[in-house]
Amino acid sequence: MNNKYRSEYCGGLNKKYLGKKVRLAGWIHRKRDHGGLIFVDLRDHTGICQLVFNPEKNKGPYGIVNGLRVESVISVDGDVVERSPETVNPRLATGEIEVSVTGIEVESSAEVLPFQIADEENVGEELRLKFRFLDLRREALHKNIIYRSKIINFIRQHLSSREFTEISTPILTCSSPEGARDYLVPSRIHKGKFYALPQAPQQFKQLLMISGFHRYFQIAPCFRDEDSRADRSPGEFYQLDLEMSFCTQEDVFSVVENLFIEMTEQLSDKQIMFKPFPRFSYEEAMNKFGTDKPDIRFGLEMKDVTQVFRNSEFKAFQNNTSKGKTVKALVVPGLADSPRSFFDKSEAYAKELGAGGLAYITMKDGKLKSPILKFFGEEEKNQLLSTLELKDGDAVFFGAGKWDKTCNIMGLMRTYFAKAVNCIPQNVMAFCWVVDFPMYEYNEDLKKIEFSHNPFSMPQGGMDDLLNKDPLDIKAFQYDIVCNGVELSSGAIRNHKPEIMYKAFEIAGYKRDEVDRNFGHMIKAFKYGAPPHGGIAPGIDRIVMLFSDSPNIREVIAFPMNQKAQDLMVGAPSEVKKEQLKELGIRIEDKEE
Repeated sequence: MNNKYRSEYCGGLNKKYLGKKVRLAGWIHRKRDHGGLIFVDLRDHTGICQLVFNPEKNKGPYGIVNGLRVESVISVDGDVVERSPETVNPRLATGEIEVSVTGIEVESSAEVLPFQIADEENVGEELRLKFRFLDLRREALHKNIIYRSKIINFIRQHLSSREFTEISTPILTCSSPEGARDYLVPSRIHKGKFYALPQAPQQFKQLLMISGFHRYFQIAPCFRDEDSRADRSPGEFYQLDLEMSFCTQEDVFSVVENLFIEMTEQLSDKQIMFKPFPRFSYEEAMNKFGTDKPDIRFGLEMKDVTQVFRNSEFKAFQNNTSKGKTVKALVVPGLADSPRSFFDKSEAYAKELGAGGLAYITMKDGKLKSPILKFFGEEEKNQLLSTLELKDGDAVFFGAGKWDKTCNIMGLMRTYFAKAVNCIPQNVMAFCWVVDFPMYEYNEDLKKIEFSHNPFSMPQGGMDDLLNKDPLDIKAFQYDIVCNGVELSSGAIRNHKPEIMYKAFEIAGYKRDEVDRNFGHMIKAFKYGAPPHGGIAPGIDRIVMLFSDSPNIREVIAFPMNQKAQDLMVGAPSEVKKEQLKELGIRIEDKEE
């Protein structure tokens, strides 16, 4: 290596280098004074190597390093020597050797640190984000960022070898009436008008298909002015945006499954539970798992027992057997002998989620036991036994009410009980598809029909469904890919026919002139020959978070904002000078105004 500062990397040294002279450069990771000898762990991006400073051999380097704090940057010359057997460190790749230092140069001395780097001590997130450049030196976070780079590089190579063309789409674009709040950018030249940062390259990637490109992708930055979540950073995030022309839903699934299977097998030590990926309709996912983001690493599937209680004397259940309501049962093995306090605690949690209660039955010694059994007839008991296939040790938990709310609450209880009985396998990836999403939903607050997913999706029955079906019964070619209960992406086969788009928006309450005003460029493009096309956009941040087993999204982003959408390191957002605002034709109103 022909370099002024180093001849080798710290993490690359081993017994093959014994007797050789080397030059190393990096940060002082740890420093230990052992009665006349100073030992330094020197760290660079490849790993750690132990240095030895001996005043009897060379007083100069010893005196210099003695006055340095940890995290100071140094370059050293020295001889690679073998460690004595009792000092070998098997936890280090370089643990069989050390470097006896003969010379040192101080490239940068460090001040007192706000927190320790080497010890990975528990530090408050606000302080970590304020000193992110230090936080990124810590091993776990540093590895995550390198791992993120490997994943992105793998994606690029994988798709490029499969006829996908990487194309960058605009960052300054127009505001969209759909989706989350936009980040707006004022125009200096066109005062009073604003650009918007793209929430996604959705319309541009469709226009690329209309432009004749076969397959497109990019690692796209997306901007949404929304609150922080554990699986999404506020402000900005990155997604793998891809689109294909002349494709069906099956074509998209084939490309994406192949990508995730190869990525998992080549970049992780995790096992894929199911190949090909299982598919669930939206309705099936809700009925079985209580969510459209099902974690299928474990069973505990809900069962519908609404019919069992049609004519029940137990009014709490019988009252929830009419249209739009349901009674759900969740069988959990091994909980029948749990103390009463466990059932009380579980019910309290269900009530926190919005349930009216959490009835339960246990099966012990071949008999059903429960405070609510006195309300059940023999026929109901027999139906439950056969429907739920109960075994000794099982506990059955019931939820009842409006279908969507009951599914959601029981889905959360499913996860709660899975953790209680410790039945969630680790180090596995359970991918699945959720398909057949409803095209529309009813907004109870506004008393109107709305799009439930992507408004540019193709209804499965085309114009015929839009003309002849109840809007709430229309299914769209929309799909999600989910892994371990985390939604990685939504996607769809697009609506590429103007007449179908006009009708689809009309059902959602949009007049033709509104569609032309908001999406005129799309309509215009469709009128000049648009191929069938579709795509998907998995979140890069979520992928890395999942593959690295990170607890939240900020652990896989180099410079994330905090939960209040602030960059504490650089001080964003910040105030700007009045001259800048005047140039843009903007005036900030006083708070009193």
